[in-house]
Amino acid sequence: MASLDTTSLWIDSEPLPTFPALDRDLKVDVAIIGGGITGVTTAYLMKQAGLSVALLERGGCAGVDTGHTTAHLTAVTDLRVHEQVRNFNAQVARAVWDAGGAAIDQIVKLIREGGIRCGFRWVPGYLHAPLADKADMMSELDLEIAAARELAIPVSQVEDVPFGHRPGLKFPQQALFHPRQYLAGLLKRVPGGGCHVYEGTEVTEVTEQPLAVKAGNHTIQCDYVVLATHNPLAGHTRLIKALLFQTKLALYTSYALAAKIPSGRLPEALFWDMGDPYYYLRIERAAGHDIAIFGGEDHKTGQEPDTVAVHRRLEQRFKQFVPGATVTHQWSGQVIETHDGLPYIGETADRQFAATGFSGNGMTFGTLAAMMAVDALLKRKNPWQELFDVHRKKLAAGTWDYLKENADYPYYMVRDRVAHGARLEPEELGPNQGCILNHDGRKLAAYRDEQGKVTLCSPVCPHLGCIVGWNDAEKTWDCPCHGSRFRPTGEVISGPAEEPLEKIALPVSS
Repeated sequence: MASLDTTSLWIDSEPLPTFPALDRDLKVDVAIIGGGITGVTTAYLMKQAGLSVALLERGGCAGVDTGHTTAHLTAVTDLRVHEQVRNFNAQVARAVWDAGGAAIDQIVKLIREGGIRCGFRWVPGYLHAPLADKADMMSELDLEIAAARELAIPVSQVEDVPFGHRPGLKFPQQALFHPRQYLAGLLKRVPGGGCHVYEGTEVTEVTEQPLAVKAGNHTIQCDYVVLATHNPLAGHTRLIKALLFQTKLALYTSYALAAKIPSGRLPEALFWDMGDPYYYLRIERAAGHDIAIFGGEDHKTGQEPDTVAVHRRLEQRFKQFVPGATVTHQWSGQVIETHDGLPYIGETADRQFAATGFSGNGMTFGTLAAMMAVDALLKRKNPWQELFDVHRKKLAAGTWDYLKENADYPYYMVRDRVAHGARLEPEELGPNQGCILNHDGRKLAAYRDEQGKVTLCSPVCPHLGCIVGWNDAEKTWDCPCHGSRFRPTGEVISGPAEEPLEKIALPVSS
């Protein structure tokens, strides 16, 4: 039997810049071990903060876990909202949701700052009943939507999700991108100004006195170490503590395929079913066809004797719902679960930061870990420090006033505005999508049609001046004050408004 090619779509489609191996001793502010999304983002943010860094990767950057992701950018976590409320409390559940939102906002900010072309799209996400059977999941869906609404998390109920045709929930304002294109944009900006990237450099030891990282015959002295290796190294933590930390982690292998499917067969979106283990899917547009990335069939790493058969099962499951799909790539990756479903992000020892246990949210939690690492080094308050503390035992209700304590953190100054889509630029809208956005301090009602044409209007209802909102189901602008409705391009559908929304023309940049 011919061997199976398991090169991921991301690695096959995007070569990254290459970097030399460490060939000398160095002294820097921060040594970062691991060149995936956590390590690369940490290096970039540390440099932005004015610190010197050395990023060390054993192989090639974004070549292992980040190169084998399915790249869902979502605040929807594997641990359901109602389970978080039940296991912890409502503040924890809201904080976990906000953490995902803050990470996505950080990614958008870095994309804009660097002009990074990485196929970023805002898309909806659908959580739906299992694909494997027709089990009645309405009670669990009811619990989830009730918990989400109680926490002011945007969500709507869907009787027939477009993939699998099961009942489910729709979460707006999730996203997708090409992870290696994104990291290539960051990596190009790390070297220089006292900052370095080294590949083919395996760290063999972290010493405490003085704090240093050893790789081969060379030593990097530093003031801070970040362990960004997915499954964290012991670093300079005492061996017994490192072993105890490892017992809190469970490693699973997850399988994925990429396939060409007919254009428009499925909406551009993210999907997750409620099975255990669960299946997941992302759909994006391409020239002449759409690309589907489908994953699942998880098992504990090393406990499946016939992994080729697992790939075949995954392909059969996908083709059951999308007959005629042409599979182009098959690969597997690893996810790490924790004992309570939340990641571990924080200092494992003095001047040593680690992050792991991201479950199916590696892109968002990896980015969040980078943000938290910078805050930890600079001794800045971070809203999620206690939540994801690596030494946590139990997050007790009533001991943590999450919003009050963190009201001055930058994310919370814009959270409500962000939640209504103001983080978009007109060009970032998906097809047949509308959104109220903020452009240079001015609110706009923006709509992009199926052909890509963008129409901009004033969001002010001409009846009595209220701000309209986008109705995603009906594709209309609706006034919440007196019920006027407008077409996506601003024309009146029903009053009391008699005039259309005012058209807005933005100046063309030279």
